[in-house]
Amino acid sequence: MNTTVDPYELCAGVPSVEVFRRLRTDAGLSDKAPQAVALALPNTWYGVVLHHEEEPIGMGRVIGDGGTAFQIVDICVHPAHQGRGLGGRIMAALTAELERRAPATAYVSLIADGPARYLYEKFGFADTATHDSIGMYRLMSGSPEGGGSSAEPAV
Repeated sequence: MNTTVDPYELCAGVPSVEVFRRLRTDAGLSDKAPQAVALALPNTWYGVVLHHEEEPIGMGRVIGDGGTAFQIVDICVHPAHQGRGLGGRIMAALTAELERRAPATAYVSLIADGPARYLYEKFGFADTATHDSIGMYRLMSGSPEGGGSSAEPAV
C-alpha cells in the first residue's frame, strides 16, 4: 500500500505581484516592473500556481484573446524543486485547459528557452522554423522598477 502524500499542490489562479516577481527571478527569468505585473495578472486567460507546503514554488499562465491566439508564458519552478517533473505538471494543467476551452482553430505559441524545448515538445509544440515561420520578439525599453521609457513623447 502506497501511503506517500504528494507534497505539491497545483491550484488554478495567479500569484500576487510580489510572488510572481519572486518566482520569476528565483527561477532565473527576467524581472518585470510591478506596475506591468499588476496590469498583466488580471488579464490571464488561465493560470496555475504550484505550492510546496503551502509556499508558492512554481507557476504558469496562458494569455491571449480567448479565441484565435494564445501564448503560454511564465512557466517556472524554483531551482530547489526542479528535476521532479513539476514543469510537466504545470504544462499538463495549462494544455488541458486549452484543450477543454480553446477553439480547435486557435494558434498556441510559446518561447522555449534552452532545454525547455524538450518539455514543450512532449505537449505537441514544434519549432516554428520548420514551418516557414520564425518566432520574433521585441522587448520594450525600461527597467523592471520603472515601467517604460522616461522620455516624453514629441508633440
